[in-house]
Amino acid sequence: MDFSNLKPHKQKKIFAHEENLSELINLYDQKNLPNRILLSGIKGIGKATLAYHLVNYIFSIGEKFQYNKKDLIIDSSNRSYNLLINNTHPNFHLIDLVEEKKVIEISQIRKMINYTNKSSFNSKEKIVLLDNIENLNTNSINALLKIIEEPNDKLYFILILDNRKSLLNTLKSRCLKFNLYMDNLKSLDVANKILDVNLKDLINHEFISHYNTPADYIDLIKFSNDFNIDLKSINVKNFLKIIINEKHYKKNLFCKKLIYKYIEQYFLFIILQNKYNFKIYSLYEEFIKKINNIRKYNLDEESFFVEFQLKILNG
Repeated sequence: MDFSNLKPHKQKKIFAHEENLSELINLYDQKNLPNRILLSGIKGIGKATLAYHLVNYIFSIGEKFQYNKKDLIIDSSNRSYNLLINNTHPNFHLIDLVEEKKVIEISQIRKMINYTNKSSFNSKEKIVLLDNIENLNTNSINALLKIIEEPNDKLYFILILDNRKSLLNTLKSRCLKFNLYMDNLKSLDVANKILDVNLKDLINHEFISHYNTPADYIDLIKFSNDFNIDLKSINVKNFLKIIINEKHYKKNLFCKKLIYKYIEQYFLFIILQNKYNFKIYSLYEEFIKKINNIRKYNLDEESFFVEFQLKILNG
């Protein structure tokens, strides 16, 4: 399976949030689409895919193979779709967290401001997509506020927020907010449709959690393929042991994003099995606090995993 084709900007079908997309399209058709839109929800539920479908709808108007409004499908032969895939569309600008960086830097905002000050191609709309805006630092937010305060009629800002993270109300209040939600059954269904599989045939039931999003399941399958791990025959405990013993968390971005989720999930398993064991509750609180500190202060991961294995997995 080519997982690179599963990136949000390449998704020609939308398997969730159809009502939100139809509402946004109707607002645009009625010339009532706000210039500042905030898509808010847990990371991995399809907010960026929704954004790219709206972008293609707007850009493909008047082009050959324009967006299929009835079935909410992007035509792969559409010119704007292919320009977006290659990051060469003259009327589109993306701001996202650069890999290995912790914040969206002010230099990225300044580059975007320079872009918005230039004339648009064929006098058509310009769209700025800002993904992972929970990673904007204070300087970046202040610079962004100045440019989105009063955008012109043909400049649209689409902001994507992981709502588990905080964002200044001064930025939130300037946007029309769409709250997106997906329960576990829907997450499984969407992941199955995107991957064209039945996940329950591929993974141990312990990996299925109401915490997981479609992107989490897709990353899990990709990781298992990359490292030849049979997720059907192992449980979460042994999965964590493999990751720690073979130091996959140093080699694969998936581990950095998801290993802590499965650590918390494993704790929930043993808490349920030992309902009145206050020592386990204490260890749970201790390790969750350490996870938060690692994320916040970029502390040493290796010593944390060694300690977790000694105290919990081998305990």
